[in-house]
Amino acid sequence: MTLPQFLSRWNDESPFIQVKTSGSTGAPKIMFVEKKRMWESARATCDFLGLKEGDMALLCMSLDYIAGKMMVVRVLQRRLQFIEVPVSGHPMGDNALEGRTIDFAAMVPLQVYNSIQEPVQLQRLKQIRHLLIGGGALDADLEQKLSEFPHAVWCSYGMTETLSHIALRRVNGPTASQWYTPMPGVKVTVDNEHCLVIDAPLVCPKALKTNDIGEMAPDGRRFRILGRKDNVICSGGLKIQAEEVERLLRPHLSFPFFITKMKDEKYGEIVVLVAETKDNKKLDDIFRDVLPPYWIPRKVLYVDSLPLTETGKPKRQIDRR
Repeated sequence: MTLPQFLSRWNDESPFIQVKTSGSTGAPKIMFVEKKRMWESARATCDFLGLKEGDMALLCMSLDYIAGKMMVVRVLQRRLQFIEVPVSGHPMGDNALEGRTIDFAAMVPLQVYNSIQEPVQLQRLKQIRHLLIGGGALDADLEQKLSEFPHAVWCSYGMTETLSHIALRRVNGPTASQWYTPMPGVKVTVDNEHCLVIDAPLVCPKALKTNDIGEMAPDGRRFRILGRKDNVICSGGLKIQAEEVERLLRPHLSFPFFITKMKDEKYGEIVVLVAETKDNKKLDDIFRDVLPPYWIPRKVLYVDSLPLTETGKPKRQIDRR
């Protein structure tokens, strides 16, 4: 979708906008959301970040997804100026950004990672006053690099059903934290399956149960994400969270990888490492050193390129025969 196409639909007589859900609360589907709820979500973000009329926003995300759509609505709601660059993995490399000051930008982790690799793009990225990162978990190494940025870097939590994020956590500065703080008017709890339940009446007509496994902070308000319910591996009667295995392995593996599962006659399911490497000489030693015995991958699949979704997330569904 182009910007003129979105603006045409935003300004038509319908009170709804069509979007495709992310799959956070079930199988991806087409849904219609109220424009007035998108407006309220945009207002909450702009208020939280202290954005004011005339501030400069960067539009660099696809308008096919809610994150891109909501960036445009924030521009409209707060009467921001904006620069639009083509959607790519290197948004900060566009010549239109030369000498421009950006007050607010939203990106996915891959765009941020790519921008850090090039000196000119890195310098431009560092000058963004509020950098909002969403659409996937931040790698520990990337988060460490971002912790040294001079301006505010935020990691968001949300989904299509909540009209982008409903909680933020600061990545750098004295208030940096691994715990997400819900936006004003939003309440987050966990159910008996440890899945997050979101009550955000301004943007959602009813409470949403997600497939995200969460943990509440002692204050009962903040939370953190442990993984996805559909990424739980039930092996030999034990429940293993794929993302937790990845977290322990990440400091020790220099190549791209992710954890998934396969059906197994003996264990029910087994832990599987999918990796972009052909050098497996030290894997067994690393597994033994950093993982509990029952978390160790029982199979390693070597691929030329990791299978990813359209939004850059691991495509964990593999042939499990």
